[in-house]
Amino acid sequence: MKIIVHSDDHVPRCGWCDAAPEFYLRYHDEEWGVPVSDDRRLFEKLCLEGFQSGLSWRTILAKRENFRAAFENFEIDRVARFTAADVARLVKDASIIRHRGKIEATINNAARAQELRAEFGTLARYFWQQEPPAAELSEPMTASTSPTSIRISKDLKKRGWKFVGPTTVYAFMQAMGLINDHAVGCERRAKIAAMREAFTPPQ
Repeated sequence: MKIIVHSDDHVPRCGWCDAAPEFYLRYHDEEWGVPVSDDRRLFEKLCLEGFQSGLSWRTILAKRENFRAAFENFEIDRVARFTAADVARLVKDASIIRHRGKIEATINNAARAQELRAEFGTLARYFWQQEPPAAELSEPMTASTSPTSIRISKDLKKRGWKFVGPTTVYAFMQAMGLINDHAVGCERRAKIAAMREAFTPPQ
């Protein structure tokens, strides 16, 4: 994969955009790496990264609105109330990924998110406290895990979360802005850095 690609608009972007421009360009330009402090959005991002495991991100983006409809827009308290009947309904829903383990994990993780909020106040506070030091960061677009993603993964699993392996957590860190992994030369890299500079992590 090329590190940088130039689309029809001649804007330099991360090379992965070229794999499915109809889905990836907007996601890359408007969302990926932007610092997030909203708990619902954080929960959605982590759940979707879990669903992506073993699949392409294109598949997830193509079904994203269906996931939102199926999981009550990823409102944590609503998803935590899902029952076995909801699982049975969702495994028959062809508009999403019909993987029982991932569906059950999403419901389980909503309950675990409630516990995390009870302890830390917000999910955002928990995750932003884990921002890695600059010395830990790899060259952009060269890693799929890190010491921080391994540490967060272990802690979440200890707390009972499912489908939160180090690779999934690392992708989540990229997506939510905990790290800026836009390639050097990508037009978004400096913009994301400026956003992070202006962003105040939850305390």
